[in-house]
Amino acid sequence: MTVEAVSGPRVFATVGSARRQTAPRIALQAFLVFTAALWLLPIVWAVYTSLRPYSDTAERGYVSLPGVLNLQNYINAWTQADLPHYYANTLIIVGPALVLTLLLSSFVAFVVARFPFRYNLTLLMVFTAGNLLPQQTIITPLYRMYLALPLPEWLSDTGLFFDSYVGVIAIHVAFQMGFCTFVLSNYMKTIPKELTEAALVDGASVWRTFWSVIVPLTRPALAALATLEFTFIYNDYFWAIVLVQTGAKRPITSALSNLQGLFFTDNNLIAAGAVLVALPTIITYLLLQRHFVRGLTLGATKG
Repeated sequence: MTVEAVSGPRVFATVGSARRQTAPRIALQAFLVFTAALWLLPIVWAVYTSLRPYSDTAERGYVSLPGVLNLQNYINAWTQADLPHYYANTLIIVGPALVLTLLLSSFVAFVVARFPFRYNLTLLMVFTAGNLLPQQTIITPLYRMYLALPLPEWLSDTGLFFDSYVGVIAIHVAFQMGFCTFVLSNYMKTIPKELTEAALVDGASVWRTFWSVIVPLTRPALAALATLEFTFIYNDYFWAIVLVQTGAKRPITSALSNLQGLFFTDNNLIAAGAVLVALPTIITYLLLQRHFVRGLTLGATKG
C-alpha cells in the first residue's frame, strides 16, 4: 500500500512533466514548419508561374488554377536569354574568385590563429571591418581607384581590370576575404595547439604544418564557407553591372534583363528564367548540405 501510494503520484508527475515538455516542442516544430513554408513560398510560386503560358494567366489570372502546364517557358528562356553563354561567364568569375578567397583567407587565418604577435587582433579587425560598410556607399571612390590603377601601358591597353573578368574577380576576393578570415581564424583557434607543436618538433615546416595538419582539420569549415561564398558571388549583380560595361561579359544574374521587352514583359517567361538562374545555387546547397551543417556545428562543440 505504501509503495503504490508513493509510486502513484510519481507516475502522474512524470506524465505531467512529459506533457509540459511536449507542448513547447510541438509549438517550436509548428513555428519551424511555418517559417520554412514562408521561405519556400516564393520559389514554389515562381515554379508554378513558370509552368503556365502567358495566355493562361492573362485569361484566368495569376491566382487561379491552371488550364495548361508545360515547359515551353523554360525552352524560350534558355534560348532567348542565351543562358549557356552567361553560365560560362559566371563560371569564369565564380571559380577563380572562390578558390582565391578560401586560399588567401586560410593563409591569413592560420597566421592570426597560430602566431601571436603585436598587431594580431588589429589585423583580424581590419579584415573583418571590410564587411561592415555597404558596398554601395564606397562605390564612387572605389570606381575612381579602379580606373586610376597605375598599370603599364601595354597592360592598360588590354583592359585587364576594367570591363574584364579579372577586375570582378579581384573585387569579390577583396570583399569576401574579411568574412572568411574571421570564420576560419575562430575555427582554427579551436584546434589544439599541441598538434601544430608536435608537427614542428618532428621537423615539419610552417607550410607543411599548415597544409598537412590544419587544412584537413578545417575542411568542414571550408566546405561551409564554399557553399556560402558560391552563393554570394554567384548572386552578385551590383559589381557586374558597375565594373563590366560589355553586356556579353556579364554573369548570369544580368541575363534576365534580356527577357524584358520594351513595351511588354512576359512575367511567366521571366519566372522560368529566374528558376533556371537559381538552380545552380540550389543544387550546390543540396550537394554540400551535410558538409555545410557539419561545418557550422563542429565549431560550436569544440573547446
